[in-house]
Amino acid sequence: MTTDEPPVVIDWSEHAERLSAAVDDDAAWYAETARHLVEPGDGLAVDVGCGGAGMAMALSAALPSDASVVGLDGDDEVLAAAQRRVADAQIDGARVWLIRADLDHDLRSLPAVARNADIMWASASIHHAADQQSAIDALAAHLAPGGRLALAEGGLRGRHLPWDLGVGEPGLENRLLGAEDRWFGRMRESLPGTVRMPYGWTTALRKAGLTEVTTRSTMFEQTAPLAHAELTKVLDNLAHRVERASESGDLDADDAAAWARLLDRDDDVWLGHRDDIHSLSARSVHVGRRAA
Repeated sequence: MTTDEPPVVIDWSEHAERLSAAVDDDAAWYAETARHLVEPGDGLAVDVGCGGAGMAMALSAALPSDASVVGLDGDDEVLAAAQRRVADAQIDGARVWLIRADLDHDLRSLPAVARNADIMWASASIHHAADQQSAIDALAAHLAPGGRLALAEGGLRGRHLPWDLGVGEPGLENRLLGAEDRWFGRMRESLPGTVRMPYGWTTALRKAGLTEVTTRSTMFEQTAPLAHAELTKVLDNLAHRVERASESGDLDADDAAAWARLLDRDDDVWLGHRDDIHSLSARSVHVGRRAA
């Protein structure tokens, strides 16, 4: 990060409602993934960086009736929104516990109720740790014998648009992805004490002493033309991403101007008028097991 680039600071409280709303969109994936992770006899699952508590609730549904789930997050507003989700789902409060925990510094100091877990789940949270390998090592150490650490990281970010939209230069969506990569790089470099991890997630799990390391990826595809509700979700997501990339200065001015037209309902080139918007993405979950 050069001296004239501003550091990236994330205020998670600003994302609390968005994280909570995303639970509905991801519910089927959470449920399928939870069923794949749970094994007979599991008694404790921990969701590290639980966000809207979608996976915490899915694990609760998949686990034996006497098991419990602990959801951890470092932001009070995120936890409050997640707690409302759990209450609305009428889940027994003794079955799903949501606890505030400092996830930014030392994961070795997790609350006692989150230790000796049969399943440790972390979705898009470890990449916010300054030392990702150290964070993975710490989580692996909290596993019970035979327990599994599952990292939902990587995959393929969503693709929605044709290469040439007739507005701005072709390849607009590719350059948005590039802008997001620059933002992510600055975010990583902004973390105090940041340490590079120049290898993949499966290697990191093995370095943490875990075995039987696997990756399972799920593809999500909706072909054009999208139904109105799905088109609205795609456009809202693009608008959020473009706004962040523009405000951070990672998006070229000409591209920002093109996006402004494409996302303006009152413009003739509004993306909502098109019949070729689609949705294609993939999510990867990397799992390693602690020796029994």
